[in-house]
Amino acid sequence: MVNNLRVVIAAAGTGSRMKSKINKQYMLLNSRPVLSYSLDVFEKYEAVDEIVIVAHPRDTEYCEKEIVKKFGYRKVKKVIPGGEQRQDSVWAGLLQLNRDTTDYVAVHDGARPLLTSALLTDLIKQAEEWGAAIPGVYARDTLKMVDRDGFVGNTLDRSSTVFIQTPQIFRFREIYQAYEMAREEGFTSTDDAALFEKYIGRVKVVPGNYNNLKITTPEDLIIAQALLNM
Repeated sequence: MVNNLRVVIAAAGTGSRMKSKINKQYMLLNSRPVLSYSLDVFEKYEAVDEIVIVAHPRDTEYCEKEIVKKFGYRKVKKVIPGGEQRQDSVWAGLLQLNRDTTDYVAVHDGARPLLTSALLTDLIKQAEEWGAAIPGVYARDTLKMVDRDGFVGNTLDRSSTVFIQTPQIFRFREIYQAYEMAREEGFTSTDDAALFEKYIGRVKVVPGNYNNLKITTPEDLIIAQALLNM
């Protein structure tokens, strides 16, 4: 099992769809900030020895004081400002990790509070074997491709279509290389694995958890709270 896993948490999003002045990572879920839930899992997980939080530039001090220090997260080494796009923010986080001593890195969305240690263990095992592992859940509804005018082009096969979640775990040197090459070519994606797929090789999909939702809308907070109270 990996004994050197470092974590980059992307928490720079403003969450405009939440219709709140407070960024979604810091909104309260059962009286605790959303971001604190996944930090709890990483903090307690033995293989994790370092965490970098990438926050919105205006939130770095708040995150340091109200999240890291308030809840006593010892494994959080730095809170740094993010960039314009998610890819810029993750790259900023990767740059904070020592290339000579980092074996594997997990990239996680700060707005996914319902991560479990069991999923993390499954991802690590597959990342060790394949170099990259990501969690995915199969679509429950029928999926269709549509054109720009809103007409159906074709119906997708649900048995081979998955919704991808985080954390995504990679061999550090390889995902670092993929990010470097993407920057050189100007290739962008909202998904870290897409860079690995394009420049390095295959990515293993591990069965995810439908409860591992991303807080995007006010309704998501209500659902997450209900799941926590089950």
